[in-house]
Amino acid sequence: MSQTKKNIGIVLLNLGGPTSEDNIKTFLYNLFRDEDIIRLGGGFWQNQLAKLISGIRAKKIVENYQEINYCTKGCTGSKYCFNRQNKVISSCCSPINGLTESQRRSLEKYFKSEYPEHNVKVYTAMRYWLPFTEQIMDEIREDGMDHVVLMPLYPQFSWTTSGSSFREWENVRKDQLKEGKKTEWQEYIVKDYYLNPDYLHAMNDRINEALERFSPEVRDKVHFLFTAHGTPLAEVRSGDPYTKQIEATVEAVMTLRNRDRQYWLGYQSRVGPQKWTQPNTEELVFRLIKYGIKHLVMIPVAFVTDHIETSMELDVELREAIEEEGLHIDQLEVMPGINDHPLFMKALADETRKIVSHVFEERQENENVLAEEKPASKQMVAS
Repeated sequence: MSQTKKNIGIVLLNLGGPTSEDNIKTFLYNLFRDEDIIRLGGGFWQNQLAKLISGIRAKKIVENYQEINYCTKGCTGSKYCFNRQNKVISSCCSPINGLTESQRRSLEKYFKSEYPEHNVKVYTAMRYWLPFTEQIMDEIREDGMDHVVLMPLYPQFSWTTSGSSFREWENVRKDQLKEGKKTEWQEYIVKDYYLNPDYLHAMNDRINEALERFSPEVRDKVHFLFTAHGTPLAEVRSGDPYTKQIEATVEAVMTLRNRDRQYWLGYQSRVGPQKWTQPNTEELVFRLIKYGIKHLVMIPVAFVTDHIETSMELDVELREAIEEEGLHIDQLEVMPGINDHPLFMKALADETRKIVSHVFEERQENENVLAEEKPASKQMVAS
């Protein structure tokens, strides 16, 4: 019943975030020159606009990243992080870097525990900051992986998130092929997993953690407000499934909870003059407060790793906006990010196993044989 040890690489695809004040502008430039974010067809004008926007916005958000700085005692990011390499403590590092590294390590640890018969290594490829796709592709090649699974840390698929990362992967592959670098592994893509049961249970656990912050006397009065990154309506009309998948996730979570609370769904982080999905999260919060709702849990349904849109937009700026609007809410809590929740790690592992089932099927066959042999062994002892 021996089996050949397989070398399996899992690449976690995420947004990334600046790791110091010096690279905020570069991070934003990489973001706004992405043709899947701003559709100008690339080239000169796309780059010029990206330079303009990144230059303006970088000056405005330095203090935001300083306020949510995640590296207060030292670098928590990957080995590619300049802070780690230079052994410096940043005062301006996005939480997404250290938390994604924690997700990477936790998932790798899970596979080593559950599937020791295979060599499973987990990588991280960030879309707009280190580590970049080309660095990870080189590392995978050096490690001699036989199978590579692209795993977006976006449960719901959108061309602007997972789709952008998949396109970048293909572009880097083509560029490296021109340099004589071949990709000789078998490759698989996990498109989405927005209804994965373990992902939903992990989300539910985090919601319960937020509810625990309310006193028992008011807990029944708490309303839920699910919030996701908004999408231009043009994207929705073009067939992007993201918004429908967000809605399906919200309904699945509330079904899991037997619809024990009043709940709402809003969309945040809109930019530019285009029409975006509605209602806007901030405006919805204002409206709910005016309705008389005084206890609210904000649930970032599309973000599995805490970053500026959860740690800053929801937990800091939203509170400030409520005060500036002249409104009052007794208690507003932001759900902790799923991050490296054990059930989320299991969800990612299960999605990996499904997409490369043939790699694991020999082990399953062995387990089935052992299960069939156990009753026979007991019968022999009894006789």
